[in-house]
Amino acid sequence: MRRGRSISIIRAAAAPALALLVIGNFAGYAIAGPNGLLALGDYKQQLAQRQAVLKQVEAQRAVLAHRVALLDAKHVDPDMADELVRRDMGLARPDEVIIPTP
Repeated sequence: MRRGRSISIIRAAAAPALALLVIGNFAGYAIAGPNGLLALGDYKQQLAQRQAVLKQVEAQRAVLAHRVALLDAKHVDPDMADELVRRDMGLARPDEVIIPTP
């Protein structure tokens, strides 16, 4: 009779024990997993770095957009066109000094 009772106690405790293991597993991943709370600080640092890179890229894009506007087919800036032709085609004289603009 004691043996039958101990087996029934083990069977009764098995389901809650399994449930606790599953919940503990999920809690562990929620805290220390790759997307858990401990990784949150790392994500914030990566976000700050990428926002800084985004600012640099947007500044470069603005410079390029300005240069494209200067080369618009309807009203080309003559200085810009002259600079590009001389630099790309090698039409500068040996005594000329070409100062590239950023």
